[in-house]
Amino acid sequence: MLSLRLTEVICCAGLLIYLLPVFFYLQEPSRNALDQSHQNKRNVPISFPLPPPAANYNTSIPTVSLTSPSQEPSFVLFPGHSQDPLAFIPIPGPSNDFNSSRTPTSNGADRNGCPSKALVMGYYPDWVSFTFPPEKIDFKRFDWIDFAFAVPNTKFALEWDEPQTAPKLLKRLVSLAHAANTKVKLSIGGWTGSKHFSSALSTDQKRRTLVNNIASFYKTYDLDGIDIDWEYPGHKGAPGNTVNSNDSANFLSFLKLLRSVLPAPARLSAAVETVPFTNSEGNPSMDVSGFAQVLDWVVLMNYDVWGSSSKPGPNAPFRDACGNSTQPGANAVAAYNSWTSAGFPPCKLVLGLPSYGYISSSTAQRLRTRADANTVKVINDDGDSEGQIQFRELVAQGALVRSISGNTVTFTAGGGFERRWDSCSDTPFLRSTASRQVITYDDLESLNMKAAFAKRVGMLGINFFDIHGDTDQWDLVATIRKSMALP
Repeated sequence: MLSLRLTEVICCAGLLIYLLPVFFYLQEPSRNALDQSHQNKRNVPISFPLPPPAANYNTSIPTVSLTSPSQEPSFVLFPGHSQDPLAFIPIPGPSNDFNSSRTPTSNGADRNGCPSKALVMGYYPDWVSFTFPPEKIDFKRFDWIDFAFAVPNTKFALEWDEPQTAPKLLKRLVSLAHAANTKVKLSIGGWTGSKHFSSALSTDQKRRTLVNNIASFYKTYDLDGIDIDWEYPGHKGAPGNTVNSNDSANFLSFLKLLRSVLPAPARLSAAVETVPFTNSEGNPSMDVSGFAQVLDWVVLMNYDVWGSSSKPGPNAPFRDACGNSTQPGANAVAAYNSWTSAGFPPCKLVLGLPSYGYISSSTAQRLRTRADANTVKVINDDGDSEGQIQFRELVAQGALVRSISGNTVTFTAGGGFERRWDSCSDTPFLRSTASRQVITYDDLESLNMKAAFAKRVGMLGINFFDIHGDTDQWDLVATIRKSMALP
């Protein structure tokens, strides 16, 4: 009997030793997720199996509703917010409300050269035209449309992702937009289109070649502006991108030259990270005021902070409310603080908002905020970024259910999903135990909060990536406009 028990002890000890590495492997946090922004690749809507509705589905999940545009106040109060949910946000300096602090002049700008009203903008990628042609856009909801993307090649000329369709598509877009008094910029670069920026901007002669090619496109397509989406000056974005310690300085020289060549009415913008441009030492610059003198605005790409993962995190955090994120600068509030502290005026900042989320195969009950300290950017668990799903697809596939009663639009979780709120990032997520899926995304409540924040701190406006992710009724844009006190 003693011999048998001794054998049992030895076996159990051996099993424990065998399982310990497995246990610690499962507890190890996975790599920090995406910091890659606009991607010039076709985003194919992702189908995912929805489990049958559960009989005991939790119906107490708060609904997200939008008050009628004719109602006040302009800031919509959602369930759980009895008072202004932005009242606790620490904002450095005085508030720069659009309606109170800006004195319009004859050219539509205030005394500081800032536009006298908030702007609503959106990216229109060429790859969505097959399912979402320009004729489906309600242009009156947008002040600006950014057509994405033209890409610099090795000879510093501009190419198209879709050379057979993009030129005619852009002309259609411009014609329809101008008929509705909406302006159009051409966005150059993108996640996979930034490979040659560093080389193209490295000398005066190369910069001049690229500038002349951009100016030619500006004239040919009757554009109203140019958007430069270099991801990223001074450090790598996509694999294969070249990097130089002088990238940011060369970028400023390039922008000055481009500004001098484009017509005076042309608007010049840049899509940027949530932290300022990298300096020659590889750190975020403490002074970007020189860029503010030549750029009309920058779009803060506050999305793709976390991608698809078995341990998902928020796609587009509003803030680091819990103070424990390993990416404390990757959220809307931190982006505002970083850029304004580095000398960029609030009224030249545009908050980038996503119309998409990420599907993750996961049973997580909450979103993570922490990852390996020595990692900054990674791809999703499958080795790519194909975990994206548009808001409209969440509705089309039944994960979200749209209903309307009177002047109130409501989205509730469906198909066995439940909606939860991540209080550390102030963003929602959907969770299904049956399908073992977590979907991180933005909805009316989180977009309302971000747009109201942009208005309150005096930012120029917002920019969607991208506009085809909204519903056919434009519910997301309607929320944004309402939150910014726009008709």
